Amino acid sequence: MQHVVFNANYLMYFDVAIAEYWRAIGRGRERELAAVYMRLYTVKSVVEYHAPARYDEEIDLCARVARFGRSSMAFAFGIWRGEVHLTSGELVYVHADPATRKSVPIPQLLKDAVLAYERVQPALA
Repeated sequence: MQHVVFNANYLMYFDVAIAEYWRAIGRGRERELAAVYMRLYTVKSVVEYHAPARYDEEIDLCARVARFGRSSMAFAFGIWRGEVHLTSGELVYVHADPATRKSVPIPQLLKDAVLAYERVQPALA
């Protein structure tokens, strides 16, 4: 009734942006990389609201890998309506063995795909 996007939907928008990011970096290697994606677990999510998005308006979703750790990676997000910055965010994923749920190093295959795609290289922690 407030005529703005419900706050929890921004995390869904981040998820859509990540799906498109995987599609963009995975061209020609979809199967190899899909095995890696299925081992990434969200451990942190942050959303900062700067201005509201409104129902049925067009917005731009931006996503990039901001940093890599040994077994983790952080995505940075921005949502824009034209030049108006609506939302910022961060999702941190840990790469883990699905059987043990213990963290394991991020495969070089994923790092290489990200590094080849990004214009600004992610920080290495």
